[in-house]
Amino acid sequence: MSSLHNLSSREFPLAGIRLLVGRARRQASALSAGLKALGADVIEIPFIEIRKPRSYRPLDAALKRITEYDWLILTSVNGVEALSARMKRWKTKRSQFAHLQIAAIGPATKSEIEKLGLKVALVPEQYIAESVVESLRGKVEGKRVLVARARVARDVIPRELRKMGARVDVVEAYETVVPPSSRTRLRLIMKDPKLRPHIVSFTSSSTVRNFVALLGGRGPHSTSLRAGPPHTIQFASIGPITSATVREFDLPVDIEAKEYTIPGLITAIARYNSRP
Repeated sequence: MSSLHNLSSREFPLAGIRLLVGRARRQASALSAGLKALGADVIEIPFIEIRKPRSYRPLDAALKRITEYDWLILTSVNGVEALSARMKRWKTKRSQFAHLQIAAIGPATKSEIEKLGLKVALVPEQYIAESVVESLRGKVEGKRVLVARARVARDVIPRELRKMGARVDVVEAYETVVPPSSRTRLRLIMKDPKLRPHIVSFTSSSTVRNFVALLGGRGPHSTSLRAGPPHTIQFASIGPITSATVREFDLPVDIEAKEYTIPGLITAIARYNSRP
């Protein structure tokens, strides 16, 4: 990357850098805009697609019994949006949530919850499941907890809260899938040195796994994933959980955000490329 530093400046540290953003289409704007503002040439190819759950019945049933819960845990903006849609569908009143303690995994999720007129009681110090668990230690014994999340997700929160004595219900609010339409375009740019990104960004473990799947990876040691000399591509991760998934596929983590948010990822990428 040293030759690329010559193109950088204090104002535009990412000038001349092709940067691949793989967030879901409707969620890519904040990351893309932040990177473009620093001079990056952003390529948007979604590695992930957000879909409605196969059935809303579990979420709807939980909403109808919301007064029976003590805690509600929302681990993403997608979960909040699904909750909002079902509240409107069933005309659920905000007053029914008044007794609830609500935990949000990070500031973006907190902001979306507050837009519904609901109060957030807890945001962990670090925006990962393990930190949510630590923040709830001593607060959930004997309590009923509702976790609304993706169909496929890490089981850290429900497993650990049950160990603490909580009664936990997990409901599917949405699902994430690999977008087949991205496969051809992604393979094309990864094979062409003139189009290949200098940096690939990952915002979740799902984006990592789907990136691998879109490139036809078969396992952690698949050399096809690099699609060219490995030193030509750097990989940027939003945090340690995502980084661990990157390493599962024998790919390097060149950049890791210190704050596990989109602004934190943008800052980390900019600092990495501004190194002397």
